Amino acid sequence: MTTPPTALDILRETFGYQSFRPHQSEIVDAALSGRDVLAVMPTSAGKSICYQVPALVLAARSGGLTLVVSPLISLMADQVGALRQAGVAASYLNSTLSAAERASVLHGIASGALTLVYVAPERLDDPAFAETVSARGLALVAVDEAHCISQWGNDFRPSYQRIIEFLGALPARPPVMALTATATRAVRKDIAGALGLVDPFVVIASFDRPNLSFAVSRPRGRAEKDRMLVAFCRQRVERSGIVYCSSRRAVEEVCDELCEEGLLATRYHAGLTPEERDRNQDDFLYDRARVMVATNAFGMGIDKSNVSYVVHYNLPLSLENYYQEAGRAGRDGTKAECLLLYSPGDVHTAEFLLSRGEPREGLTPEQVEALAERDAERLRQMVFYATTTECLRAHILRYFGEEAPAFCGNCGNCLTDFEEVDATTDALKVVSCVARVAQRGRSAGASMIVDVLRGSRGEKVLRRGFDTLSTYGIMADVPAGRVRELIDELVFRGVLARTGGDYPTIALTGASGAFLRREAPWDGPFVLKVARGAPRAARVPAAPEKTRAATDVSELDEIGQILYAELTELRGELAREQGVPSYFIFSNATLVDMCAKRPRTCEEFLGVSGVGAKKAERYGDLFLARING
Repeated sequence: MTTPPTALDILRETFGYQSFRPHQSEIVDAALSGRDVLAVMPTSAGKSICYQVPALVLAARSGGLTLVVSPLISLMADQVGALRQAGVAASYLNSTLSAAERASVLHGIASGALTLVYVAPERLDDPAFAETVSARGLALVAVDEAHCISQWGNDFRPSYQRIIEFLGALPARPPVMALTATATRAVRKDIAGALGLVDPFVVIASFDRPNLSFAVSRPRGRAEKDRMLVAFCRQRVERSGIVYCSSRRAVEEVCDELCEEGLLATRYHAGLTPEERDRNQDDFLYDRARVMVATNAFGMGIDKSNVSYVVHYNLPLSLENYYQEAGRAGRDGTKAECLLLYSPGDVHTAEFLLSRGEPREGLTPEQVEALAERDAERLRQMVFYATTTECLRAHILRYFGEEAPAFCGNCGNCLTDFEEVDATTDALKVVSCVARVAQRGRSAGASMIVDVLRGSRGEKVLRRGFDTLSTYGIMADVPAGRVRELIDELVFRGVLARTGGDYPTIALTGASGAFLRREAPWDGPFVLKVARGAPRAARVPAAPEKTRAATDVSELDEIGQILYAELTELRGELAREQGVPSYFIFSNATLVDMCAKRPRTCEEFLGVSGVGAKKAERYGDLFLARING
């Protein structure tokens, strides 16, 4: 009698990894012991392995099926394609399949030919499907992007709340694994309750992504923002990246701008036809387009492992949104960049989007108000991130409840030299100007306050009589951008406030009077940190070269980098022949490891991270010939 493979056997032979990442082993063990699991793990932490490995072990033990509930068609197709490359009998059921194709999948379920099947939550309402999987027997149900089940989550989907009905109708309830990249305590409680998790094994992994570098740039106006974006993308013309925008209009304009500059860009938003979205997404996945310009509709639908940068053209609505979207970069563990282009006007746009959000059904007025307050506070925290001079990585980790060192050595702020400047006099001028406007019974936005202080002769300034204020022109020698930054800082510290609505204004707060009178706690200097010079190079982690494995092509020696280019070309040729994305063949991280180790035999080739038995059999000779040629 053949002994069933262990989880580690599956990990090594099928997926080509010698050991589990942090938390994966515990989650796999819990699932195999029959326990429910709730796992909160950041993007790229290896959530898929947590249910794919037990699925294969359980199939070998009992022939049971693992069902994966996933919210997006594109994500299903991506994961199934990658699994098939590794020799796993996997498929999906969704609206893209013909009647004959759906029948074929159902037959594969009934006959035991399939090990993993991905479905949308709506599929669980289909009686024929429920009958088929009930007859086969479910070994495990994995609910991906489980935060969709919660009213308090970023991507609430009512269909997720019917999963528990499906589970309750099964002849025997299988273990349930719920996975998400971001979930607050309230969301975790909702997930556990809505799925009926029984004494779940709970894992909350560190949100730190050491391979990601974070930076914030503050362009002064739309034209400068466009120039920054074009220059950033042009410097990375051979790499894949995502540019997130807050609106469909912005997506169209930014994509057109990049294309006009000769960059291979495409677009994705809900205003396109399904055919256009599918075509554009394929262009990006198959590297026919290097840059995807998209709204957050593209957020959960991408599992492309070789995305090397993510740029946010506009301010996200929350740090949860930002980190999940930024986390689409560097999924294979190689170095990647996350850049936020922040303009103060983005706050107005974000507030407008929040005010126009779709109402959620079944909520009490108190719950609606609580959600609105939560959204406002999340946006405020996002602005704090965009304007802080402290370590960006530390800021993110503390937001998610983790302790973090004050200096990471790999973010835009840590790599910038700041000098402290006493801005008390200028700050008093700004607050005084806001007070003078209020005394006239008027209100003004940040741009108007800047114009008044700098002595603008603009029509609106003159028409409102603001040129007669005592504060008119008292900061004429200060650049407009610097005045705007000072206003943002005063809002950030609570001395001033930015009102909501379609036309936000700058207003006094309860602290404004004490600030003007220089009373405690405002009796000391108002100090700003101002950038001095260009950012330094990133700090390289200290480790012996002989023991430290290369994690990025830049860490390879000259021969290794040449070989990497050759293997990348070979991978592309194979991908085009098969009609699959190149990262289905091997990830960038696997190619880097291949170039660092330079295997000479099939046995050594199997020692490369990400090379399993099926891929070694399929591609080993080709890659070894190129490596040793």
